[in-house]
Amino acid sequence: MSSTLGIKTVLHPVSDLAAAKDVYTALLGVKPQTDEPYYVGYEVHGQSIGLVPGGAAQGMTSPVAYWHVPDIEAKLAEVTAAGATVKDAAHDVGGGRLVATFTDPDGNVLGLLQDS
Repeated sequence: MSSTLGIKTVLHPVSDLAAAKDVYTALLGVKPQTDEPYYVGYEVHGQSIGLVPGGAAQGMTSPVAYWHVPDIEAKLAEVTAAGATVKDAAHDVGGGRLVATFTDPDGNVLGLLQDS
């Protein structure tokens, strides 16, 4: 049995939030569930698709897929023991939701997400 719950969240860095929102709304065929100056988020068929303005300034160079896990610290320990490098340690982004990012041996950024 897998210790992940699958990729359920993908965040996209954007430089022009309004323009990106128009494109993603057309692509997904739904209006955003969250529409704030700091984040626009969609819920589509069990997936969360987010637009992060200024994401590049936060070190996001491409979309980041977030694997949902029941225990973020245990999973971070497991992947680092296997050769991954922690990029951003687990931290609360609100409402008890914890996120962390790490890089694989090729430098690809992957995310982990734990809901309380």
